Amino acid sequence: MVVVTGGTGHIGNVLVRQLLARGEKVRAVIPPAEDTTPLKGLKVEMVEGDVCNISSLIQAFKGSKIVYHLAGIISILPGRDRLLDQVNVAGTQNVVKACLETGVQRLVYTSSIHAIEEPPNGTMIDETFPCNPDRVPQGYGRSKARATLAVLDGVEQGLDAVIVHPTGVIGPNDYRISEMGQLMIDFVNGNVKVYIDGTYDFVDVRDVARGIILAGEKGQSGERYILPGEQISVRQLMLMLQEISGIKAPSLKIPLWLGRIAAGFSPLYYRLAKTKPRFTSYSIDVLCSNSLICSEKARRKLGFTARPARQSISDAVSWFRENGYINPGQKLNHRSSHE
Repeated sequence: MVVVTGGTGHIGNVLVRQLLARGEKVRAVIPPAEDTTPLKGLKVEMVEGDVCNISSLIQAFKGSKIVYHLAGIISILPGRDRLLDQVNVAGTQNVVKACLETGVQRLVYTSSIHAIEEPPNGTMIDETFPCNPDRVPQGYGRSKARATLAVLDGVEQGLDAVIVHPTGVIGPNDYRISEMGQLMIDFVNGNVKVYIDGTYDFVDVRDVARGIILAGEKGQSGERYILPGEQISVRQLMLMLQEISGIKAPSLKIPLWLGRIAAGFSPLYYRLAKTKPRFTSYSIDVLCSNSLICSEKARRKLGFTARPARQSISDAVSWFRENGYINPGQKLNHRSSHE
């Protein structure tokens, strides 16, 4: 029996699918009132539990050989530090304690590339850079850095645990519609008219899930493994979407200074419009950050590989169309295979 927290999330539901395909018995820890649509039809045991309630975790972890901890809050909006600390930090501390108390053989924690202290642009980011919350500027990254340190503290107490750091996750089975997923939907539906250029590293959700499993099988306790994909610019992303969808990419690029001014008003806009946030100060910071990521350790130690970004984008757009998020009748140009 293996246990997955956060199994209804983007990475989580894909991980559950891959574990089931390998013949594993999977138990998913589901918070009260959670929408379980991403796991619908899967032969997975669902038990009620919450990372903020250690008693529920102890019950859920009993009899499991490995725990994959993915539950957490992802936020690009300001003012959510308290919730991030409660779920991402204290929740991970509870997971560590529950694993130690129930004798779980191994914990695999999914952290984030944003938990790692960022070196200057042009410097390759690898696992030698620490997770120092005091040197991570944004609330989400700080919470993931502190959670990573909590897992490493658990290792000091005798817990067998490994940590993975994915970059920007994209791909199919995006039931909750990530920020990048919403951008793809808006583009194909003809609702993206301008863009702010920048660069980021994007990795396919299916490759991340496979990397998590590999970390559980081959990773060394106490070690961290970065799971990157391909570094592309926003302009390249727009052109890939244009090729896939036939929708013309916007030619109007907003200057960075103007984008930062507009981003200051975006939290209020998204709250009033009740739409998924895409354009915030955090997202601009990410696009301007160092996204030169090294995959050598994960490739050498785990056998991790990642597919081209275009294939991930094409498969994601196809999934959104098949699930009713894209206008009916929109023809797509496919040049990628599905798993």
